[in-house]
Amino acid sequence: MLPGGEMLAWSDLRTEEPTDGGPLGALGARVVPAGARVLLAGPHAPGLLDRLAHAEVTCLLRSHLDGVALAEHAAGLAARVIVGGPAGLPANETYDVVVATSGLDSVESIEGARLGWHGVLAVLATRLRPGGTLLLRMDNPVGLHRLVDLSPWYVARDDNQWTVEGVLDAGHPANLEQLCRRLADIGLIPDAIFAAYPHPKAVTALIATGELHQGTSVGLLDAVLHNSCSDGYADQSVLQDPARLAVDALHAGLASRLAPAWVVQARRAPLPAAEPTDLPVALFQTGPPDIGGIEVVTVGQDWHWQVTRPPLRTAPDTGPTYRDPTALTGPVPSGRLLRTLLLDACLRQDLDRLRALLSGYAHWLYSFAVAGRISGAPALAGVDNVVVDGERFAVLDRSWQTADPLPVEVALARGLWRFAATLLTGGYSHPWSSTLDLAGLTVVLGGVAGRDLDRATVRMAVETEAALTGLDPAGQEELLAELEALEPSSPPPGPQSYQQLHEAWLRQREELGRIEAVLRWTDNLITSRERALRQADSMIKILSGSVSFRLGRLVITPARWGRRAARALKRRLRRARSQRAARGGQR
Repeated sequence: MLPGGEMLAWSDLRTEEPTDGGPLGALGARVVPAGARVLLAGPHAPGLLDRLAHAEVTCLLRSHLDGVALAEHAAGLAARVIVGGPAGLPANETYDVVVATSGLDSVESIEGARLGWHGVLAVLATRLRPGGTLLLRMDNPVGLHRLVDLSPWYVARDDNQWTVEGVLDAGHPANLEQLCRRLADIGLIPDAIFAAYPHPKAVTALIATGELHQGTSVGLLDAVLHNSCSDGYADQSVLQDPARLAVDALHAGLASRLAPAWVVQARRAPLPAAEPTDLPVALFQTGPPDIGGIEVVTVGQDWHWQVTRPPLRTAPDTGPTYRDPTALTGPVPSGRLLRTLLLDACLRQDLDRLRALLSGYAHWLYSFAVAGRISGAPALAGVDNVVVDGERFAVLDRSWQTADPLPVEVALARGLWRFAATLLTGGYSHPWSSTLDLAGLTVVLGGVAGRDLDRATVRMAVETEAALTGLDPAGQEELLAELEALEPSSPPPGPQSYQQLHEAWLRQREELGRIEAVLRWTDNLITSRERALRQADSMIKILSGSVSFRLGRLVITPARWGRRAARALKRRLRRARSQRAARGGQR
């Protein structure tokens, strides 16, 4: 349908990352009951229609190009496409669920009268039936993505910058509290709020804000935020490490306030009586889409793993490692992340705590070994995938598996080497010598853990790290060369953080200063030796030209000649005796 107001030459799906994949798509499919009438407001990739095949869907777009593409995909589904602004919706048509996980700015067309953010929200709210659900995403104007971005938001000159994205526009809510008040003013009651990471237009993790407030030290949330931000900003230039910033915000209780975006589920009053809510605690995607999404749900007092949909890839890969989502069953292991505990102990120079953690980790790892080899999830359990609860160690994400067992000492060295790389390249303070390289620090960590590792074992661990990536031989060789080239003064792998690059430059300057000091000491030593030799040579020349030296030579020279003559006579006598003795023997 073309009710007017459509944008003929513009495409949102070509300029923005689709926001329906992974966690957002899983959440949208969960809130839509079977047979419900759904309004999909804004640009969403065609894959969301497949997830909503159990419902009657109306798609509202502003781009004619996107409408044509989506209509072709929706031909075999119970869906229709409307291209134009919100005013183009059929009169008096209401819906059970309105999904706007692309935000409201991309719903309104710039052709015709403008309603603004609040006006679009009001129109969508009036289209909800009593008890209906609105699923809305709103970007955080001071979120983590803004704090690490190289370019400030106000210098954007892109073609889609028709609205002010900062806090200056009073028509936009500036924080989560203002958003909830706006929803309440139009009769919508928020009943679930999720923090979206790592970027508003590329969401790979959704975590309930209440859990972020309460679980500031939970290992699962620590790992999810760290991995999401590390993967989401890989090979990008940023002001500071987003993964470190997200984890720090979690421990400070600010992870929900600094979230790049929020996803709110709001209901229109009056609500049905005693309707149960079974929304998950967290939804995230930590691998390729064909392994399926992962949820964390509440069962009693515990958190449990749950796969959001059957994975497309069920057979293990042919590579040395593979992802098996079916292994994520049962309770989520409780405790704090081992990496966080080790970093904290290093920063506080707490050797006793480090010894207890590392020896416990090594003992736990060796408990899985059979004939000196370890397989399954524990073989890949580095310090970033192990949680500690008191004296108990456990693998957090058991979906990562090895096709072939590894020598247990190599598995331990690999985990310790990865932590050593984090410690040194990240610039963290630690209680060991600053002159240690990565292999040397790994050997030291092994000693602290009570295990005798050598550099040859560490070398095998680094080779294993490169081989487990599943790259082709050429790619493995290139990665191995990069890993072996890592030095304490190198910046950490991953996002190119200006802050960490600056710290790496300071470490390199410190190392150069130490080398220059050694060179100056060596140069001073050589100079002093040369000066002493010159003085000795001058003294020899002075003494050799004196009268006493010449008289001494006149006395000593004949004595030397006499001694030489006596030695020659002795040699001749000994030779004559030996010749006579030889002739007597012949007779």
